Amino acid sequence: MAAGEDGGIVAAVLADAAARGEAGVMPWLPDGFTHPTRVAVGPGHHLRPITAADVSLDYQAVMGSQPRLWAIFGEAWGWPPDTMTYQEDAADLARHEAEIAAHTSFNYALFDQAETVLLGCVYIDPPEKQGADAEICWWVVDGQAGTGLERTLDALVPAWIADDWPFRRPRFIGRDLSWPEWLALPGVGPAGASAR
Repeated sequence: MAAGEDGGIVAAVLADAAARGEAGVMPWLPDGFTHPTRVAVGPGHHLRPITAADVSLDYQAVMGSQPRLWAIFGEAWGWPPDTMTYQEDAADLARHEAEIAAHTSFNYALFDQAETVLLGCVYIDPPEKQGADAEICWWVVDGQAGTGLERTLDALVPAWIADDWPFRRPRFIGRDLSWPEWLALPGVGPAGASAR
């Protein structure tokens, strides 16, 4: 990606969201809420909001773990397809960055201390299904599955959500219910339609 190109993508995504009336709208968060910008994950790792500039690390992490991530998220999100290109990932990260800026959804990347490697992500989204005020899920790369880092993240996320976020009924998809159970729930909105 050329220097400055990621900023152009973010601007285009924000403009598109504004045209749809989404930019700056915080229907699921209180006015004035400030999202955390860095969260320690044990010694030597942290979470921070993902940006389009993280694409080289993200693409390597996602595609290096694509079969397992597809097994988790594929049916629900259609992500990550095995044909995903670097440019498609860059556009996806630009969308995430714009959503974070607009407070409509959050994607936190898990990094080592120096941010030389991306090791996973945590998603904090408004509910698509009835019965919760936020839906949270996360993953780690194949090389960290079953390790102490994954166990640390598994313990940290619910506590972090309880301590630093304003939700009363967060749902931890893949943790307190399975993805098939989540898919079977009625959607939010008219006639139970899903928001996504």
